[in-house]
Amino acid sequence: MFKTEPPAAAPLASLDRRSLLKGGVLGAGALSAPLSAQMASGKTGFTHGVASGEPGVDKVLLWTRYVADQSVALEWQVSETADFAATVAGGSALPRAENDWCAKSWADGLRAGTWYYYRFIAPDGTVSDVGRTRTLPEGPTARWRMAVFSCSNIGFGWFNAYAHAAEANEFDCTLHLGDYFYEYPQGTYPSERQTISGRGPLDPQGETVALAEYRARYATYRADKDLQRIHQLYPMISGWDDHESSNDSWEGGAQNHQPETEGSWSVRKAAAMKAYREWMPVSDRPWETYEIGDLATLYRLETRLTARAEQFDYGSLLRGMASQDDGIARLTAFRNGDYLDPTREVLGSDQQAWLAEGLKASRRAGKTWQVLVQQVLMGKVASATSLTDTLPEGLPDFVRQRVISGAMASRAELPLNMDAWDGYPAARARLYEAGLAADANLISLAGDTHNAWAFDLAHDGEAAGVEFGVQGVTSPGLENFLPQLAPEDIARALVARNPELKWMDASRRGYMAVELTPGSASSEFRFLSSVREKGAGVVATRRVTTLAGARTLDAIG
Repeated sequence: MFKTEPPAAAPLASLDRRSLLKGGVLGAGALSAPLSAQMASGKTGFTHGVASGEPGVDKVLLWTRYVADQSVALEWQVSETADFAATVAGGSALPRAENDWCAKSWADGLRAGTWYYYRFIAPDGTVSDVGRTRTLPEGPTARWRMAVFSCSNIGFGWFNAYAHAAEANEFDCTLHLGDYFYEYPQGTYPSERQTISGRGPLDPQGETVALAEYRARYATYRADKDLQRIHQLYPMISGWDDHESSNDSWEGGAQNHQPETEGSWSVRKAAAMKAYREWMPVSDRPWETYEIGDLATLYRLETRLTARAEQFDYGSLLRGMASQDDGIARLTAFRNGDYLDPTREVLGSDQQAWLAEGLKASRRAGKTWQVLVQQVLMGKVASATSLTDTLPEGLPDFVRQRVISGAMASRAELPLNMDAWDGYPAARARLYEAGLAADANLISLAGDTHNAWAFDLAHDGEAAGVEFGVQGVTSPGLENFLPQLAPEDIARALVARNPELKWMDASRRGYMAVELTPGSASSEFRFLSSVREKGAGVVATRRVTTLAGARTLDAIG
């Protein structure tokens, strides 16, 4: 978690966009209904639409939820046409109470690089929504396009980013980099004052700790029609960040987990993982590879719950300091000591070895791009000390202290955010070394911060790759944390302070449209006019590009 929180291509020509997106076989339904009204309907039968994920060259994982008095087998069908005149695959799926009535099934034996339609049928003849999905390509691949999302807090606004990407109808798949929902109780983040009308109440109203509470929170989010819609139209590759369990989670605990009142972390973590795997179109594998023809390999990483060491905390390091000079001296000693601990992990040895071998295998196969589908920034970000020189009057004390602590860390040559890869320099070095050893064209995709970023990544003076960091779907960023400062000034100061950071946006929500081709990779950052008004569209874009083999950004415009 970044410290903003409290303690161009043609559409898919082969599809009929008018019938697909304007109320035909994949009609959007009552998209403007308030969340409370959406939650009130569909208590039995098919309750939350359909979804697909984990695409391969010959398979895809299908998902739905069907609530009944007892388990009944659902039939599923896959067809190349929306009328299902001929089915190319079929099978059964069993929603069960012990899985919160969620059902998943692999559809395999499919053709590579092909769009398909799918549906579920109940024993009484009831038919689910019709979904659309796509297998991964095989062989020569000229282009692959992905809509990339992160940090979707339902109370802060409408999911206009999902709606825009669905209407754009120009992607091959979607990626969700985590913070798919937030675990906080009603009125905490956002506060009751900040919560948008029609975006509540949450269920449960308290914090999600037990399995039933995680399940209820998924049900609340998935009642949103724009979220259902993006799942309905594209296969999603997704992985959790921290809020799917608890803020600033790590292998053995979390900042927002108090064992004395919330019980064992291992029990809570297991509940969070089970609910995620029930409600999301994901396999049970903690990390996975996706081959995009001869063009790219995607690596879905797990950076939170398997092996991550506990985050360092500046508050603990500076507690009781006699002066700022004393604090900087403490931080400098820390930087030269514990900060460099080589045993601190993010991925863990098993996942690190899998990734290192995967990078080599991808390059041996002649694939151009090696893309990390992961959660937190890899690029180096230190606080801009110039910001503390112009702090306005009226800042809350906790904000002022956090900004001053960040500036002190910067003067001690330490990063701003210890929850990102910046807090694990030895683990990050191991990943970079694996990429360089494989001669990889490394692209890191990251979320978590709610703001947009573009980095050159370097290791010991050598270009190691690039990073595109996606802004939040709704979760507020630095403009909410430092509202007294102009976002342009914040961005300018951070870019000037950090050599790897080439561009950022400190104030706008939206998503990324990432495109891979044999010659280049780009991210078009798409910024919404608002998340407080339903249906608000994209009003600005910024395109960032890297050329194959360069491992640095080529253009920002």
